[in-house]
Amino acid sequence: MNIDPTSFRPALSIVASPKKRAAILELASEAQRRGFSGLACPSLGGTLGLCASLAHTTQTIAYWTSIQPIYYSHPVETANVAAHIHEISDGRFRLGLGVSHGPVVQRLGVTTGKPLADISSYVTAMRENERFGGALPPIYLATLRDKMLKLAADISDGAIWANASLSHMNTQLATLSSDKRDSLFFANMIPTVIDEDRKAADAIHRRTLTGYVSLPNYRNYWRAAGYVEEMDAIETALDAGDRDALPQLMSDDWLHDCTLSGSAHQVRDGLLAWAQTGVTPIAVMSSTTGGQVKAINELFSLYE
Repeated sequence: MNIDPTSFRPALSIVASPKKRAAILELASEAQRRGFSGLACPSLGGTLGLCASLAHTTQTIAYWTSIQPIYYSHPVETANVAAHIHEISDGRFRLGLGVSHGPVVQRLGVTTGKPLADISSYVTAMRENERFGGALPPIYLATLRDKMLKLAADISDGAIWANASLSHMNTQLATLSSDKRDSLFFANMIPTVIDEDRKAADAIHRRTLTGYVSLPNYRNYWRAAGYVEEMDAIETALDAGDRDALPQLMSDDWLHDCTLSGSAHQVRDGLLAWAQTGVTPIAVMSSTTGGQVKAINELFSLYE
Protein backbone atom coordinates (compact mmCIF):
# COMPACT_ATOMS: atom_id res chain seq x y z
CA MET A 1 0.00 0.00 0.00
CA ASN A 2 1.41 3.39 -1.00
CA ILE A 3 1.08 5.95 1.78
CA ASP A 4 2.41 9.50 1.76
CA PRO A 5 4.67 9.67 4.83
CA THR A 6 4.27 13.45 5.01
CA SER A 7 0.51 13.27 5.54
CA PHE A 8 0.28 9.95 7.39
CA ARG A 9 -0.88 10.01 11.01
CA PRO A 10 -1.53 6.88 13.14
CA ALA A 11 -4.52 6.32 15.36
CA LEU A 12 -4.09 6.97 19.07
CA SER A 13 -5.16 4.92 22.08
CA ILE A 14 -6.64 6.99 24.91
CA VAL A 15 -7.62 5.65 28.33
CA ALA A 16 -10.23 7.38 30.45
CA SER A 17 -8.24 7.15 33.67
CA PRO A 18 -10.04 8.21 36.86
CA LYS A 19 -9.50 11.91 37.70
CA LYS A 20 -7.84 12.45 34.28
CA ARG A 21 -10.88 12.09 32.04
CA ALA A 22 -11.19 15.80 31.24
CA ALA A 23 -7.50 15.94 30.31
CA ILE A 24 -7.93 12.94 28.02
CA LEU A 25 -10.86 14.59 26.25
CA GLU A 26 -8.69 17.65 25.66
CA LEU A 27 -5.99 15.43 24.16
CA ALA A 28 -8.61 13.79 21.94
CA SER A 29 -9.57 17.21 20.57
CA GLU A 30 -5.89 17.98 20.00
CA ALA A 31 -5.44 14.68 18.14
CA GLN A 32 -8.35 15.66 15.91
CA ARG A 33 -6.82 19.09 15.26
CA ARG A 34 -3.49 17.48 14.33
CA GLY A 35 -5.11 15.12 11.85
CA PHE A 36 -4.62 11.79 13.60
CA SER A 37 -6.49 9.00 11.86
CA GLY A 38 -8.61 7.82 14.76
CA LEU A 39 -9.03 7.30 18.49
CA ALA A 40 -9.10 3.85 20.08
CA CYS A 41 -10.72 3.54 23.50
CA PRO A 42 -9.74 0.50 25.62
CA SER A 43 -12.05 -0.91 28.26
CA LEU A 44 -10.01 0.52 31.14
CA GLY A 45 -11.95 3.30 32.84
CA GLY A 46 -15.22 2.74 30.98
CA THR A 47 -14.84 2.77 27.22
CA LEU A 48 -18.47 3.39 26.27
CA GLY A 49 -18.68 6.35 28.63
CA LEU A 50 -15.58 7.83 27.02
CA CYS A 51 -17.03 7.24 23.56
CA ALA A 52 -20.25 9.04 24.50
CA SER A 53 -18.20 12.03 25.63
CA LEU A 54 -16.16 12.00 22.41
CA ALA A 55 -19.37 12.40 20.42
CA HIS A 56 -19.73 15.86 21.98
CA THR A 57 -16.11 16.99 22.42
CA THR A 58 -14.87 16.07 18.92
CA GLN A 59 -16.48 16.76 15.56
CA THR A 60 -14.67 14.98 12.72
CA ILE A 61 -12.35 12.23 13.98
CA ALA A 62 -13.45 8.58 13.85
CA TYR A 63 -13.19 6.55 17.05
CA TRP A 64 -13.92 3.09 18.35
CA THR A 65 -13.86 0.82 21.39
CA SER A 66 -10.78 -1.37 21.45
CA ILE A 67 -12.41 -3.32 22.85
CA GLN A 68 -15.70 -3.54 24.75
CA PRO A 69 -15.69 -7.00 26.40
CA ILE A 70 -18.90 -8.87 25.61
CA TYR A 71 -19.23 -10.30 29.13
CA TYR A 72 -19.46 -6.84 30.71
CA SER A 73 -23.08 -6.28 29.68
CA HIS A 74 -26.08 -7.86 27.99
CA PRO A 75 -26.05 -7.57 24.18
CA VAL A 76 -29.32 -5.62 24.20
CA GLU A 77 -27.86 -2.99 26.54
CA THR A 78 -24.66 -2.78 24.52
CA ALA A 79 -26.69 -2.44 21.33
CA ASN A 80 -28.82 0.36 22.79
CA VAL A 81 -25.81 2.33 24.00
CA ALA A 82 -23.87 1.75 20.78
CA ALA A 83 -26.83 2.88 18.65
CA HIS A 84 -27.14 6.01 20.78
CA ILE A 85 -23.46 6.92 20.37
CA HIS A 86 -23.60 6.08 16.66
CA GLU A 87 -26.47 8.51 16.19
CA ILE A 88 -25.17 11.43 18.23
CA SER A 89 -21.64 11.14 16.79
CA ASP A 90 -22.96 11.48 13.21
CA GLY A 91 -21.65 8.03 12.36
CA ARG A 92 -18.06 8.52 13.57
CA PHE A 93 -18.28 5.77 16.21
CA ARG A 94 -17.41 2.11 15.68
CA LEU A 95 -17.95 -0.69 18.19
CA GLY A 96 -15.01 -3.01 18.79
CA LEU A 97 -16.07 -6.16 20.63
CA GLY A 98 -14.02 -8.94 22.17
CA VAL A 99 -14.16 -11.85 24.59
CA SER A 100 -11.35 -10.35 26.72
CA HIS A 101 -9.13 -12.84 28.58
CA GLY A 102 -9.77 -15.80 30.84
CA PRO A 103 -8.55 -14.29 34.13
CA VAL A 104 -10.60 -11.13 33.57
CA VAL A 105 -13.77 -13.07 32.79
CA GLN A 106 -13.25 -15.41 35.74
CA ARG A 107 -13.13 -12.44 38.10
CA LEU A 108 -16.59 -11.48 36.86
CA GLY A 109 -17.96 -14.87 37.82
CA VAL A 110 -19.33 -15.33 34.30
CA THR A 111 -19.93 -18.75 32.79
CA THR A 112 -18.56 -18.73 29.26
CA GLY A 113 -18.73 -21.05 26.29
CA LYS A 114 -16.48 -21.05 23.25
CA PRO A 115 -15.10 -17.63 22.23
CA LEU A 116 -16.10 -17.94 18.58
CA ALA A 117 -19.63 -19.09 19.38
CA ASP A 118 -20.11 -16.59 22.21
CA ILE A 119 -19.14 -13.54 20.19
CA SER A 120 -21.11 -14.71 17.16
CA SER A 121 -24.25 -15.10 19.30
CA TYR A 122 -23.62 -11.70 20.90
CA VAL A 123 -23.40 -9.91 17.55
CA THR A 124 -26.55 -11.70 16.35
CA ALA A 125 -28.47 -10.61 19.45
CA MET A 126 -27.31 -7.03 19.01
CA ARG A 127 -28.45 -6.93 15.39
CA GLU A 128 -31.82 -8.40 16.30
CA ASN A 129 -32.27 -5.43 18.65
CA GLU A 130 -31.77 -2.81 15.92
CA ARG A 131 -35.51 -2.50 15.21
CA PHE A 132 -35.98 -1.43 18.83
CA GLY A 133 -32.76 0.40 19.69
CA GLY A 134 -31.81 1.93 16.36
CA ALA A 135 -29.11 1.39 13.76
CA LEU A 136 -25.82 -0.01 15.01
CA PRO A 137 -22.41 1.38 14.14
CA PRO A 138 -19.91 -0.73 12.20
CA ILE A 139 -18.74 -3.62 14.40
CA TYR A 140 -15.13 -4.78 14.70
CA LEU A 141 -13.96 -7.94 16.44
CA ALA A 142 -10.87 -8.32 18.61
CA THR A 143 -8.63 -10.73 16.74
CA LEU A 144 -5.46 -12.72 17.25
CA ARG A 145 -5.42 -15.96 15.29
CA ASP A 146 -6.88 -17.05 11.99
CA LYS A 147 -10.22 -18.49 13.18
CA MET A 148 -11.26 -15.24 14.86
CA LEU A 149 -10.02 -13.28 11.86
CA LYS A 150 -12.22 -15.39 9.60
CA LEU A 151 -15.19 -14.86 11.90
CA ALA A 152 -14.55 -11.11 11.88
CA ALA A 153 -14.56 -11.19 8.08
CA ASP A 154 -17.79 -13.21 8.05
CA ILE A 155 -19.93 -11.31 10.58
CA SER A 156 -18.37 -7.88 11.16
CA ASP A 157 -16.82 -4.87 9.48
CA GLY A 158 -13.26 -5.30 10.65
CA ALA A 159 -10.68 -6.75 13.02
CA ILE A 160 -8.53 -5.25 15.77
CA TRP A 161 -5.36 -6.95 16.98
CA ALA A 162 -3.32 -6.05 20.04
CA ASN A 163 0.44 -6.65 20.25
CA ALA A 164 0.46 -8.35 16.84
CA SER A 165 3.69 -9.27 15.06
CA LEU A 166 4.42 -7.16 11.99
CA SER A 167 6.30 -10.04 10.33
CA HIS A 168 3.21 -12.27 10.57
CA MET A 169 0.52 -9.81 9.48
CA ASN A 170 0.73 -10.32 5.72
CA THR A 171 0.55 -14.09 6.25
CA GLN A 172 -2.67 -13.70 8.22
CA LEU A 173 -4.25 -11.23 5.85
CA ALA A 174 -3.49 -13.57 2.95
CA THR A 175 -5.95 -16.07 4.45
CA LEU A 176 -8.78 -13.69 3.47
CA SER A 177 -10.18 -13.14 0.00
CA SER A 178 -9.01 -10.01 -1.80
CA ASP A 179 -12.45 -8.39 -1.58
CA LYS A 180 -12.47 -8.87 2.19
CA ARG A 181 -8.95 -7.43 2.49
CA ASP A 182 -10.10 -4.40 0.50
CA SER A 183 -13.41 -3.80 2.28
CA LEU A 184 -12.71 -4.51 5.95
CA PHE A 185 -11.10 -2.24 8.52
CA PHE A 186 -7.94 -3.60 10.17
CA ALA A 187 -6.06 -2.09 13.11
CA ASN A 188 -3.46 -3.12 15.66
CA MET A 189 -2.80 -1.75 19.14
CA ILE A 190 0.98 -1.27 19.36
CA PRO A 191 2.80 -0.58 22.64
CA THR A 192 4.91 2.48 21.80
CA VAL A 193 7.68 4.29 23.70
CA ILE A 194 9.70 7.16 22.21
CA ASP A 195 13.15 7.44 23.74
CA GLU A 196 16.65 7.68 22.27
CA ASP A 197 17.63 5.15 24.93
CA ARG A 198 16.02 2.14 23.28
CA LYS A 199 17.00 -0.22 26.09
CA ALA A 200 15.07 1.94 28.55
CA ALA A 201 12.08 1.98 26.21
CA ASP A 202 12.27 -1.79 25.75
CA ALA A 203 12.29 -2.26 29.52
CA ILE A 204 8.89 -0.54 29.64
CA HIS A 205 7.60 -2.91 26.96
CA ARG A 206 8.92 -5.97 28.76
CA ARG A 207 7.00 -4.96 31.87
CA THR A 208 3.86 -4.28 29.83
CA LEU A 209 4.01 -7.57 27.95
CA THR A 210 4.67 -9.72 31.02
CA GLY A 211 0.92 -9.91 31.56
CA TYR A 212 0.26 -10.80 27.93
CA VAL A 213 2.82 -13.59 27.66
CA SER A 214 1.19 -15.10 30.75
CA LEU A 215 -1.98 -15.73 28.72
CA PRO A 216 -2.18 -18.97 26.69
CA ASN A 217 -4.04 -17.37 23.79
CA TYR A 218 -1.27 -14.83 23.26
CA ARG A 219 1.49 -17.45 23.56
CA ASN A 220 -0.29 -19.55 20.94
CA TYR A 221 -0.55 -16.54 18.65
CA TRP A 222 3.15 -15.74 18.96
CA ARG A 223 4.04 -19.39 18.35
CA ALA A 224 2.07 -19.20 15.12
CA ALA A 225 3.99 -16.03 14.29
CA GLY A 226 7.26 -18.00 14.53
CA TYR A 227 8.40 -17.34 18.10
CA VAL A 228 8.22 -20.93 19.32
CA GLU A 229 11.47 -20.92 21.30
CA GLU A 230 10.56 -17.77 23.23
CA MET A 231 7.06 -18.94 24.06
CA ASP A 232 8.22 -22.40 25.14
CA ALA A 233 10.80 -20.86 27.47
CA ILE A 234 8.21 -18.48 28.91
CA GLU A 235 5.75 -21.32 29.45
CA THR A 236 8.41 -23.34 31.26
CA ALA A 237 9.10 -20.38 33.56
CA LEU A 238 5.40 -19.92 34.24
CA ASP A 239 4.98 -23.61 35.07
CA ALA A 240 7.84 -23.23 37.54
CA GLY A 241 6.21 -20.18 39.12
CA ASP A 242 9.12 -17.95 38.06
CA ARG A 243 7.40 -14.83 36.67
CA ASP A 244 10.49 -12.76 37.45
CA ALA A 245 12.29 -14.59 34.66
CA LEU A 246 9.82 -13.58 31.95
CA PRO A 247 11.34 -10.24 30.83
CA GLN A 248 14.75 -11.78 30.16
CA LEU A 249 13.12 -14.51 28.06
CA MET A 250 11.63 -11.93 25.67
CA SER A 251 14.08 -11.74 22.77
CA ASP A 252 14.78 -8.39 21.12
CA ASP A 253 13.64 -9.80 17.77
CA TRP A 254 10.26 -10.78 19.22
CA LEU A 255 9.88 -7.55 21.19
CA HIS A 256 10.65 -5.29 18.23
CA ASP A 257 8.23 -7.25 16.05
CA CYS A 258 5.22 -6.50 18.27
CA THR A 259 6.12 -3.14 19.86
CA LEU A 260 7.69 0.16 18.78
CA SER A 261 10.52 1.82 20.63
CA GLY A 262 13.51 4.08 20.14
CA SER A 263 14.10 7.45 18.53
CA ALA A 264 11.50 9.61 16.84
CA HIS A 265 12.77 8.38 13.47
CA GLN A 266 12.52 4.72 14.47
CA VAL A 267 9.00 5.07 15.86
CA ARG A 268 7.73 7.09 12.88
CA ASP A 269 9.14 4.52 10.47
CA GLY A 270 7.62 1.70 12.49
CA LEU A 271 4.16 3.23 12.50
CA LEU A 272 4.38 3.83 8.74
CA ALA A 273 5.47 0.22 8.15
CA TRP A 274 2.31 -0.99 9.86
CA ALA A 275 0.13 1.33 7.79
CA GLN A 276 1.72 0.03 4.60
CA THR A 277 0.40 -3.47 5.38
CA GLY A 278 -3.15 -2.10 5.24
CA VAL A 279 -3.46 -2.20 9.02
CA THR A 280 -4.09 1.05 10.88
CA PRO A 281 -1.49 1.37 13.63
CA ILE A 282 -2.90 2.40 17.00
CA ALA A 283 -0.14 3.91 19.11
CA VAL A 284 -0.58 2.79 22.73
CA MET A 285 1.71 5.30 24.37
CA SER A 286 3.95 4.89 27.40
CA SER A 287 6.90 7.02 28.46
CA THR A 288 10.13 6.40 30.33
CA THR A 289 9.73 9.75 32.10
CA GLY A 290 6.01 10.27 32.72
CA GLY A 291 2.43 9.11 32.41
CA GLN A 292 -0.16 8.85 29.64
CA VAL A 293 -0.52 12.59 29.01
CA LYS A 294 3.23 13.08 28.65
CA ALA A 295 3.53 10.04 26.40
CA ILE A 296 0.77 11.24 24.08
CA ASN A 297 2.38 14.66 23.82
CA GLU A 298 5.62 12.90 22.87
CA LEU A 299 3.72 11.27 20.02
CA PHE A 300 2.28 14.62 18.94
CA SER A 301 5.82 16.00 18.72
CA LEU A 302 6.70 13.39 16.08
CA TYR A 303 4.34 15.03 13.61
CA GLU A 304 4.91 18.74 14.14
